Amino acid sequence: MTALAERQPLQTILQICRECGGGAAADAHFCPQCTKILSLGRHGDYFAFLGVPRRLKLDLPELETRFRALSRQFHPDYFYNAAPAERRASLERSSYLNDAYRTLKSPISRIGYLLELEGIWTAADRVEGSGGKKQVPAALLEEVFALNEELDEIRELRESGAPQEQWQARLQRARQPIEAKRVQHEEQIEALSAKWDALFGDSGADAARREVLNALRERMLERNYINNLLATIERESVAST
Repeated sequence: MTALAERQPLQTILQICRECGGGAAADAHFCPQCTKILSLGRHGDYFAFLGVPRRLKLDLPELETRFRALSRQFHPDYFYNAAPAERRASLERSSYLNDAYRTLKSPISRIGYLLELEGIWTAADRVEGSGGKKQVPAALLEEVFALNEELDEIRELRESGAPQEQWQARLQRARQPIEAKRVQHEEQIEALSAKWDALFGDSGADAARREVLNALRERMLERNYINNLLATIERESVAST
């Protein structure tokens, strides 16, 4: 065991340097003992990798600053003459960094990623959210039923040879309640995100945090379904143009 490992509490040694065998914290990118870049291994999460808290409201300029600083440190050009293991570690960390930044800079993908980290967003949710599963969220049953009826009538009107402006106007009216629902859901997601951040760091709020996460999951599934409905209306709008 190295001197560093002897001084460091066991629970904080989450990475082992392959070059010198020294221990490093989970969010370290370079070995604190030999300064070599660390192999990526199984890293904790994007938040920790970029050194930001697991919150849903992030300072985007700060996030970009961290991204650019790490990009310079990991850039493969700096490891062109390094040992193969270091070049590989550079490429791994550069790729992971790009994925992390792309995910965390978008509020919606940030929420989805947080739900995955917390064990709330499953593979089945990803399928349903992408439109692969046609189960209608209970909160949208009324809107979906009304829209389907209206779309059937619009299709009949269009196929009967009615003027385009007539059925297009009905499509626009059909879009309005769905668009209003989308705005409502965006506001709910915003409020739930703020609630999650307010609970961040409160060790006695596990139940409250779980409640917020479950609510976010439901809003996300509904949001994805609403977007699918709006896409359906858009397809109908260009069907005969």
